[in-house]
Order: sequence, then C-alpha cells, then structure tokens
Amino acid sequence: MKPKILLIEPPFYRLHKNSYSLDRIPFGLAYLAGSILENTSWDVKVYNTDFIPSIKRKKISFLAGEGFDNYVKNLNDLSGKVWSEVKEIIKEYKPDVVGVSVKSATYISAQNVAKIVKEMDSNIKIIFGGPHPTMAKDEIFKNPYVDFTVLGEGEITIAELLKSIQIESVPNDVKGIMFRHNGEIVKTQTREYIKNLDSLPYPHHIAKKVLHDYEKYPINSFKYIFASRGCPYNCHFCASKEIWTRSVRFRTVENVIDEIKGIRNNGIKRLHFDDDTFGVNKKYIKELCSKIKNEVPDIKWSCEIRADLIDDEIVLAMKQAGCETIQVGFESGNDNLLRLMGKGLKVNEILTACKTIKKHKIELQTFFLVGYPYETEEMLKDTVKMMKKSKSDKILYSIFTPYPHTELYDFCKSKGLIKENFDPTLYNHQSPLNCFSMYIPPERFRVLATKIERMIDRRNLLNRIGSLFLLKGFPRLSEVIHERLRKHKINNKNKETFPEGRKIQLSNLSSSG
Repeated sequence: MKPKILLIEPPFYRLHKNSYSLDRIPFGLAYLAGSILENTSWDVKVYNTDFIPSIKRKKISFLAGEGFDNYVKNLNDLSGKVWSEVKEIIKEYKPDVVGVSVKSATYISAQNVAKIVKEMDSNIKIIFGGPHPTMAKDEIFKNPYVDFTVLGEGEITIAELLKSIQIESVPNDVKGIMFRHNGEIVKTQTREYIKNLDSLPYPHHIAKKVLHDYEKYPINSFKYIFASRGCPYNCHFCASKEIWTRSVRFRTVENVIDEIKGIRNNGIKRLHFDDDTFGVNKKYIKELCSKIKNEVPDIKWSCEIRADLIDDEIVLAMKQAGCETIQVGFESGNDNLLRLMGKGLKVNEILTACKTIKKHKIELQTFFLVGYPYETEEMLKDTVKMMKKSKSDKILYSIFTPYPHTELYDFCKSKGLIKENFDPTLYNHQSPLNCFSMYIPPERFRVLATKIERMIDRRNLLNRIGSLFLLKGFPRLSEVIHERLRKHKINNKNKETFPEGRKIQLSNLSSSG
C-alpha cells in the first residue's frame, strides 16, 4: 500500500464567518502535490479547510468588526464545525504524514491542525512549510506537534523529505529543512532555488487529481497562473524578498502559453497572473502578450504591475492581448511616506499610471496600505484623498502588518509598538487590533480605519453594481449608478476631515499588541 500525505490549508476566513471562503486552489500546495506525484511513490491529497461551496463576498468592515470577534472566538474552539471537518478527513484518509501551509496570520490555526492530528494518531508526522516557518525557523519547534519544517521553495525538498521518511532514515542530506533529532533541532544546508521553472507541474491539472471536493469549487477557482517568481524591488512592508529573494526567475513564454491553453480547455476564459510583480521585464511582457494575442485570443486576464512599468506601449500591448484588469500598488497618497516605505515612486507617477490604464479603458484596481509606522494623521488624510482621486474601480485595502523576523518587525518592537506577548495570528491586514503607527494612538487609529473601511466597502459595491449592469447591456443604468457615486463624492467633499477622536471598545485581547 502506498504511503499517504495530506496537504492542508488551515482555516482563516471561515473562522470569521462560515460562509466566507478561500474560493481558490491553494497554489503552493498544488505545486507541492504535483512534485510529490511526479517524484515519489506517495499518494497525496490537498485539503483546503478554508473552502465552503456557499460563498459570500467579503466585506472589509465585517472582517475588521464582528467577523474578527467571531475569529477570536472560533480560533481555539476545537469543537467548531471547521475543526470537526478536519477530524473527519483525517479519519477518512488515514495519512502517514500531514503537511500544513503556514502564514503568520494562520500560525495558531496551523498549530491547531497539528494538535488535532497528533491527538488522533501520534504516529502521523507533521511538516510545516510556507512563509512563516521560513522566517521563524527554530521558533516553530516550540510547538511540540511539529516534526519537520520546509524552508523556502518546497517542491524539490518535499519529495526528498518524503523519500527519507518512507525509509525511516535521518534526513541530514535533505537540503532546506529543520527537524527534531535526539532532543536537538537540526537545520540542514540551504536549498538552492529552482532554476528551471518550466519543470514544475500545472496546478489546474494537478487539482483534478488531488484536491478534496474538486467538483464543488467554482470554475474561477482555477484561473490563477504565474509567469515568474521573485520581485526586484525593496518595498519595506513586503516579505516577498524573504521567500523568493529579489532575483526574478521567469518561465519561458511557451510554457506559460501551454498552461493557459490547458486552463482554457477546462472552460475558463478569464485568468489572473499571480506574480508578485507582473511585467518587470518589458521585452518578456511584449513577447508574452504577442503570443497570447496570436495563440489564445479568446482569453481575458488580469495582473498586478508597478506604476513605473506602465506606459502607453505596454498597456496597449496588454489590452490587445486581452488584459481587462490591472492592479497597481498605490499604498499611500503622501510622497514622504512612500519614500519611507521604500516604494521608490512618487504619488504623481502612480497617478499618471492610473490615468494611462483608464485611458485605455482597462479596469483599474489599486492597493492602499494604512497604519504604517511613520504615518501621521495628515499622511492618512492624503491617502484617503488619493483613494478617491485615483478613480479606481476597486480599492484593495490593507492595514500594515509587521511579519515576524523581518526588519520592520524588529523596528516596531524597538519602538514599543509590539509587546513581548505579540501573537501574529491576531494581526492580519484587516485586523482591528492592528496599529503600528508611532504617531496615531490605537483608539484614534481604529476610529479612522473604521470610517475608511466603510467608505471602501460602499464605493466598491457601487462600482461593482454599475459594472455588472454595463456588462449585462444596461449602459444607461450603469451611467445612473456611476453618476450617483460621483454625486456622493461631491456631497462628501467637505466631509473628508476625520471625526473627533472617541474611545471605542476593542477586543479583550487588544493588550497583546
């Protein structure tokens, strides 16, 4: 009988609300599963605990309000529905090894998965992998349930580790792992990054073979693709460089096109490039766009790209190749704060890029980040103004979150913004506990953030409704809705000043940070 490994995405959104869902294939786990199938004799299953077929659109204001209270309540209540489902799949599948994908925000959730597994069968080996173990390293082993961690890029590492586990040998020769041995924590040599990304399997193809409840996922759950790994830029708030480094590796254009054709053959007509930054090499992007236009002209797609990579030539090439949505990282509306973030851009440069995108009639989505350590209330006002001035079709909002074991985390700790009992699981990009500004008190920041969150939810909803009517052939109704939004902006033009500070009741866990 084949040995079995169960790869698990731990719950996060469902702990906020059971009808909220991570309605997409867990990308990292799909790549690992593909490598296991191709390079070992192990049977593998991928289980996304955060998926549920009944999906509701997420509201930022809910995640930061009532949803967060639910999250805190449900996180460690192992009698809850989602945890019962974890127990059921362990009982049904009977794995020899469980691998858990761990981000900082899901660390406690992942620990609870490990606890459930070990209490059901202590002989099952537990492997933690993903961003958090990669950065936290030996700290992970304070958790008694973890047997191994995979550091960094895991496709080759997981296959070698499973072969070692199968023959019950000590995995000293497996690069890129940490493990317990004779009461000590052993760290092996660093794993080199994969040079040939074309050698990796296609996630949408692997999902059919390994993803639990595959047939229940919406078809767009499998629209994601990447053309590169790594980002050459040095935005201080981003931990991408800690995982992929600042060296960018590209798949060949032919390999990307082949995957796109496979996705299209599954009935998917819209896809999203999941690269940290799409388009860092203009020659590559032009070649890719040309191939998409000529070989898969019926495909529509979206991506995230830096403002200084945007010009008429590139946007036109993308438009002609079927690009219908571009996401741009604006982050802040204040030049000084952008400089302190290491963004390497100025407000007017980003605004010009936004105008270029809109000129070519491509949907614009913008990322904004609030609560940065150096941010003042005046800087935050500049950001709110720019949210409106950018004329974005959708605002993607985050509160600054310091990832453990990064420079900004250490900086926040040195300034007293992070306490000794800091629990990273309670601090995510929509957490109401987040406030790491040196110049805005936590209670005041929560008042300001609540107003921003409600404004964004309202604007995004109105823009979405208007776009839906336009798509369905009701342009006049779309114009009415967008006119209503325009009037809403005018009516609130003189109300942009923030409300007077007032005390609000935070969670009783707010003392942890």
